[in-house]
Amino acid sequence: MKVNNKSYRAIWMENSTVCMINQNLLPFEFKIHYCNSIDETCDAIKTMIIRGAGSIGAAGGYAMLQVVLKNKNVENLTNDLEIAKQKIDSTRPTAVNLFYATHRVLEASKVSKEFAVSEAHAIADECVEQSKKIGIFGNELIKDGYKIETHCNAGWLGLVDYGSALAPVHRLRKRQKKHFCFCG
Repeated sequence: MKVNNKSYRAIWMENSTVCMINQNLLPFEFKIHYCNSIDETCDAIKTMIIRGAGSIGAAGGYAMLQVVLKNKNVENLTNDLEIAKQKIDSTRPTAVNLFYATHRVLEASKVSKEFAVSEAHAIADECVEQSKKIGIFGNELIKDGYKIETHCNAGWLGLVDYGSALAPVHRLRKRQKKHFCFCG
């Protein structure tokens, strides 16, 4: 999504820092929140700086990646990640995407550090691709003049980029279909 003509995802990584749009400040202020450690990333999940199932999942994968990147002792990596997984999973005990992401990075780390890195990034990228597919398929179901109602965090902030329930609405605009959207 573009903000002031610059493209942003809801969450991304720069080196070992997890960067995310601070959703607690919206809509009054747009600010990037930087997490330099797993503790800071866990706190961002817990305090809802990052929200939405897909973005929370990406945050969990990236928090696990922070442990991978800061771990100097390969022999202790699996143990350190199992401890980290418990800590991350406890931040939002109902977040299925979170559990999926932490498990996926943990399993990838058992193959190699490099695979764990690629899996953490893949979790975020796959969320975006799945959202785009929702937009494509959902758009085909919406006829000209339909009224659409959504609620919850269904836009680009909730799913790294692009959105879920709002993904077809974004495509409607591109295809110039007339519609009215109720968002709650």
